[in-house]
This record gives sequence, C-alpha cells and structure tokens, in this order.
Amino acid sequence: MNYPLLRGIDSPADLRRLPRADLVKLAGELRAYVLDTLSNSKVGGHLGSNLGTVELTVALHYVFNTPHDRLVWDVGHQTYPHKVLTGRRDQLGTIRHLGGISGFPRRDESEYDTFGTGHSSTSISAAHGMAMAAKIKGEDRKAVAIIGDGAMTAGMAFEALNNAGVPHGGLMGDLLVILNDNDMSISPPVGALNKYLARLMSGSFYSAAREGAKSVLKNTPLYEFARRFEEHTKGMVVPGTIFEEFGFNYVGPIDGHDLDALIPTLENLRDKKGPQFLHVVTKKGQGYKLAEADPVKYHAAPGKFDPAVGFVKSAAPAKPTFTQIFGDWLCDMAEQDTRLVGITPAMREGSGMVEFHKRFPSRYQDVGIAEQHAVTVAAGLACEGLKPVVAIYSTFLQRAYDQLIHDVALQDLPVLFALDRAGLVGADGATHAGNYDIAFTRCVPKMAVLTPADENECRQALFTGFQHQGPVTVRYPRGAGAGVEVQKQMQALPWGKGEIRRESGQPQGRAGSPRIAILAFGTLLYPALAAAEQLDATVANMRFVKPLDQELVLELARSHDGLVTIEDGCLMGGAGSAVLECLQAAGLQTPVLTLGLPDEFIEHGDVPSLMSQCGLDAAGIEQSILKRFGGRPALLRSAANE
Repeated sequence: MNYPLLRGIDSPADLRRLPRADLVKLAGELRAYVLDTLSNSKVGGHLGSNLGTVELTVALHYVFNTPHDRLVWDVGHQTYPHKVLTGRRDQLGTIRHLGGISGFPRRDESEYDTFGTGHSSTSISAAHGMAMAAKIKGEDRKAVAIIGDGAMTAGMAFEALNNAGVPHGGLMGDLLVILNDNDMSISPPVGALNKYLARLMSGSFYSAAREGAKSVLKNTPLYEFARRFEEHTKGMVVPGTIFEEFGFNYVGPIDGHDLDALIPTLENLRDKKGPQFLHVVTKKGQGYKLAEADPVKYHAAPGKFDPAVGFVKSAAPAKPTFTQIFGDWLCDMAEQDTRLVGITPAMREGSGMVEFHKRFPSRYQDVGIAEQHAVTVAAGLACEGLKPVVAIYSTFLQRAYDQLIHDVALQDLPVLFALDRAGLVGADGATHAGNYDIAFTRCVPKMAVLTPADENECRQALFTGFQHQGPVTVRYPRGAGAGVEVQKQMQALPWGKGEIRRESGQPQGRAGSPRIAILAFGTLLYPALAAAEQLDATVANMRFVKPLDQELVLELARSHDGLVTIEDGCLMGGAGSAVLECLQAAGLQTPVLTLGLPDEFIEHGDVPSLMSQCGLDAAGIEQSILKRFGGRPALLRSAANE
C-alpha cells in the first residue's frame, strides 16, 4: 500500500491543510500503516489501543493548533498514530528498538510529546498544570488530557478532577479532558466507577418510571421510539453527573470513530473557557477484526506476525517465564492454604493470575489501577489473619511506597510482594524498568528482600516468603530464566542464607592472580558463573539481599583477595551497598567491585544488548573484574590448571 495521503503528512500543519472530506481516507491509511508496521516488527508493540485511537488522533491534530495547544496522552501506549502524524512516520518501524523511537511519549523526542508518560492516570494532573501555567503567563492556549477508562479507576485521576474544576486565585485553566472509553485497559476494568451507570439504571426509581412508561406506551407507535430513546439517553445524560459535580462541563458520549461527530464537537469545546469533559466511545482494535474480537490478546503484538491470521504460537515449546512460575505457585499455594488472597492492580494477565482468578474467584481481588489501595487493602487483610500476596510490577510498586512503609512494614504485617519485571524490561524502556526496588525496599525496617536466581529457586523463594511472618519482596525479571527444572514440591530456603556455587582453586594472595569471589544476587548468577569459569573465581548465590548472609560475606572476604557484587538493579543503595556496609561494620578492608546498573535511565531496547552495554553479561563481568583487580585471562586460567 502506498498511503498517498499519509505520505504527505510530515507535521500536523500538513494535516490541517487537508480538506475535511479527505480525513476519513487518511484515517484508513493511518490505521493500515500502524498495523502493517507492527506486523513487521521484531519487538512488537501496543496494537489494539493504537488502532482504537486513529480517528481521535486525526481529529485532535486537525482541530487543535499543536504543539502550541498541548496534548497530554495518558499512559501513552496509544500514541503510535500521534507519532506518525508528528514527523515520525518513517521511524515507526524502529519503535521500541534499541536506538529507535520510544513506545511512549517523550519530551526529548518531539515537541509534540508535551509530557513524558508510561504509568497511568497522570494526564489530567499534568494538563491541569499546563492550563494553569498558560493563565498565569497570559498565554492563549488549550491543554487536552486524553485518558482511558481504565486509567480513570485510579485515585490520582479523581484528585486531578477535584482540583482542576475550581478556580485558583481567581484563575480557571482552559482544560479539556477526553475520556477515551473502550471498556478496556489491559485487563477488563473493575470497580465502582465502571459499574456507576449500571447501578443507576437498575435503581428502583428509574425502574419504576421505566415500567410505568412501558405500560402506558405499549401497543402505541411511541413504544419503539421510547425504547430507542431510552438506550441513547441513559448513556448521554446520566454519566455526566459525576463529572459535572467536579465542576466540568460534560459532553457525550459520542462515537470516537465518527470524524463527522468528533471534529465539530472538538471545535466547539476548543472555543469554550474553563474545564470541559468529553466522553468518547471507541473500540479497542478498531478496524482489525481479530483485535476487536479479542482485545486482551491483541493489546500488544508480541513481534512479527501475519495480519491475515493473527498471532501464531511457535511450534517449539518455550521455557516457562517467571510470571508463569509465579502463577503456578500461586494456585498450588492457594490449594494448601485457604488464607491466601491474591491481589493485583489491574494486571491479571501480565502478572500471571488468570488461572488463579478462575479457580479461586473469592480469594482474588483486582483493585483497578490503584497501587496504593492494593497495598493497603493487603495490610487490612493481613490484620485479620489472612495471607495476602500482592502481584505487582516492580515499577508500579514505586507508586505505593508510602503504603509499603506506613501501612505494611511499620505494622510488621505478613504481606508477600511478588515483584515481576524486576531489572531491565527491554522495549518498554525507562518508564517500566524495575531498577530501584532493591534499594527502596532494602532500606525499610522489617522488610525482607529475596532475589532468586532461576525458575526453581523462584518457586521456592515465593514459598519461603509466604511462610515468613512479616513483609517480604520476592523479585524476578520479565521473561524466562536459565531453564532450570522446576520441582513441584515446595521447600523453604534457609532463611537469610546464601550458598557457594563455585569454589576457586587458587590460593589466596598469589602474585598476579588474585583470588576473587563473586557475590551474585538474582538471575545474574548465571553470567557470573560463566565469567568465573574464565577467571577461576568463587561464586556465591546470595539469594537474600535482606537479611544479608553476613556470615558468608565475611567468610569470603577473609578468604579472598577481592569481592565482586553483581545485581540487576541500581548500585546506589543496592545489594552491593549492603555488602560494603557489612564489611565496614566488621572493620574489614577487602577490596570490593560493585557491578550493577549505572546511575542513569536506561533506554529501551532488547535486554541482552542493554545488559551488554551495562557490562552485565558474562564478557562484561569478566572484563570489569580484570580491569579492577588486574591479571590476564591466560594467566588466570593457567593458574587454575596448575
């Protein structure tokens, strides 16, 4: 397909020069271009959400004077059409690739990306700030927040609505909030907001009035008209009540795929002052029947696929992912212990809880995109003698840090945090990387931090943490591990104890060949073992960051010329820092090399390449050790063979 209209759009200014009659055709080309590009991508990307926002994106850039008017996209996983229309059309094939454009809005990537996003429910707050800035500076501009119905389940969105709907110092920002309602986020949205309309429509007063009207109108020509009118008005009138109570002028809902409805409505709202709220109804995966039929499956494309047949599973059986290991353990543990309750903040599929939800529905809670609430409700459950397991991505636990400290740790409650996506996550980039959880959990009193090295140890670490009578985090990365066979039987790991996985054959203090011990935390054990084979180094699988196995650390410090700590987290405050603190307290001067993620935000890209760039693959570990402690590989290997 040549995309004749789309090829002429290098900026929204080009789009605004098109006759309105051409916009439907342009939207069709844009949708086809996004689908074609993602189907040929090796790393995939968000599919359904972007197909669903094509017309809305076209209409926004057509009506508003972007980038002078600010568009703030919530989460940002629906901005591929936006990127195409704002000068990045020919770069879309690089999206989420190392060195390519980001899968989310980034201020340093384009002036049209007015606010960097990746986590949900921030758009209204940011756009409100921009609208107020315009008023304070005396500038005539609009700020538009585009937020999904799933993101509206978060408390932060309502905090923003509550603040934006009232004057501040006599000033009221010109803010437009667009609720992109497709009845989906990633998992189906849950909670009172999603049920608000249904509750009102099923209330006794409404039901009585409806039945009374039916009895009067039955067998008259007005009956069918009234029935159709009811179907429209209950969506057009009632939902606005809650938003108008916040001080917004509510409009909608309107069809988010109908440009003839979208454009005049946006033009009207553009010219209004003060806070406006537009309710737009879209279909996730619009225009691609497979995605429309299964929006959860087609939320994101896993990589290269055939649009005609959709996603095809590989014939070769894949190694189980850590997420699957957790999901299996959760079901097995729930069978053994009826106190277990599983909690997720709107990540049932991503956290591997689909089967648990099916088998134990009364012990499953999806709290919506509300990480703070997820942690505190777990604390409440623990207070009553239950054993909550909070399945949460490392990057999302950052959003509930106060609750982790104040509501769980301070009260020493037995809550197990299963931290998925620990370390680098690859194509999603810095917004989703789990680089900081070791540092921000280790410093909290009462918290225990476990770092299993492989699939089987992950299962046993989860069991170990669940038995502990206090708060515990068990962190594991995205994807598969080393391929270690998983034992069905669950057995607790010795609490706070590591293990020696390889013993150096070199004597301590040998000239030119220092005896080195590598202390590995988590899945970096395996590249550490590979490097140790080249260096004849000792390797310890530490398993616990907290409580740290101080006895093992001190023993290795006394019997080796140098220590190396390795972790897939930030170095500041991380596991290496814990080892240094231990040695300092004991008064030992053993040299220590700490290896981990640098003090910078790591770009998106494939994980092996990123780990190599950070020096955390086997070759990088070997080179770092040689550079720090001296010696040559040949010399070290010959020493090992003597």
